[in-house]
Amino acid sequence: MNPLESAVFGPDPWWLVLIKVVGVFVVLLVWTIFNVWFERRVLGRMQNRKGPIMNGPLGLPQALGDGVKLLLKEDFRPARTDRVVFSLAPMLIAIAAFSSWAVIPLGGEVSMFGHVTRLQVSDLPVSVLLVLAIASVGIYGVVLAGWASNGTYSFLGSMRATAQLISYEVCMGLSLVTVFMFAGSMSTSQIVEAQMQHLSLFGLETFFPTHYWLPLLPSFCIYIVSIFGETNRLPFDLAECESEIVSGHITDYSGFRYAMFFLAEYINVATVSGVCTTLFLGGYGAPWPLSMVDAVNHGWWGMLWFFLKAQLVVFFFVWVRAALPRFRYDQFMNLGWKWLIPISLVWILVFSVLRGGMVNGWFASPVVAVLVGVLIVALLVWALWPSRPPEAEEEAPEAEFDAFAGGYPVPPMPGRQARQFAGIVAESGPPGEPGGPSGAAPDGPSTTGEEH
Repeated sequence: MNPLESAVFGPDPWWLVLIKVVGVFVVLLVWTIFNVWFERRVLGRMQNRKGPIMNGPLGLPQALGDGVKLLLKEDFRPARTDRVVFSLAPMLIAIAAFSSWAVIPLGGEVSMFGHVTRLQVSDLPVSVLLVLAIASVGIYGVVLAGWASNGTYSFLGSMRATAQLISYEVCMGLSLVTVFMFAGSMSTSQIVEAQMQHLSLFGLETFFPTHYWLPLLPSFCIYIVSIFGETNRLPFDLAECESEIVSGHITDYSGFRYAMFFLAEYINVATVSGVCTTLFLGGYGAPWPLSMVDAVNHGWWGMLWFFLKAQLVVFFFVWVRAALPRFRYDQFMNLGWKWLIPISLVWILVFSVLRGGMVNGWFASPVVAVLVGVLIVALLVWALWPSRPPEAEEEAPEAEFDAFAGGYPVPPMPGRQARQFAGIVAESGPPGEPGGPSGAAPDGPSTTGEEH
């Protein structure tokens, strides 16, 4: 094995690396089939319906039947489309979806066929950057799909998806900067091992594992919001908004090529869930209090803890889909560029100061720790204190309003009166007053028909 292969795959022989690759591929396919069924069942429970129940026990083979249907369905290509690019786009997205799992650790060191190896295809000093780079390559598949379809809805959907993915990749990348600073590495396996250490707060060591979701809570929240935009999932599925652009960049796809888009979407959900588990939830480390039992914190047990944590993140995806409506596109972009990115930059600056103080012993004095605690409490009180809504300024009522000035009838706003009905219909007032719902119109007969 040459030095380059040794640096990428470690001391593993080529046939063991091949077994890992095939194993990851099979696991992702089976997990995707399960996640399709899992999402339908959870949505059914949350929306007071049963979900898939007909095919097999509990409807388990339903997702498998859907996949077979897409494989056997007619795969046509609309006229005036680019033949090569139209077929290349779904392949590019699917390959990018599978490739990210090459550097995600599913477990620690185990013994396989007489060799001690890690449950990870490869580990690099910059593994997390490789995941971000592969996600960026997947954007090209979306752009090519919209361009090759030669349709208005497809092209508009691809432009939306491109702006969406680029915007929220910036947020996601910034949210991971503090993880690199805390762990001191960009290697996924080293980040997981760093989270297995006991949590230390201002020199006080606890018996909890250092899972980064707690000490890096702002980064964790920004990452969670960003992955919804990165995976085109509700409430951020603006690239496939049915009420506006049909299905966006996949409007003209069917059959096997559509199945590749469908498969890539669910694998991307699993990918961001796996990255979240690796970087914030302790990876393959056992959750507390099982982390204190050394026998279940190593070996093949790590794969169980990894998939349980990742499935919990997938459940959160489904929960949000069932609970929240779709955002407007302007709200979605404002959230990314006006809120998440500035908050990420400020948090990186604050964390750099805190991290430098912890390394250099600035917080060794109890007085400094008390001052930092008081400052944090003051900031929380300021952020959570209920603010009084500004009083609306009363607009001076206008005498007349021309409802047909623009060519179309427009109802008058409160305080205005249509010119056509000036002096004929009295303006409605509050209940109980003249002109109100329960009062009589001024200078008119009573509501009972009797004269005053």
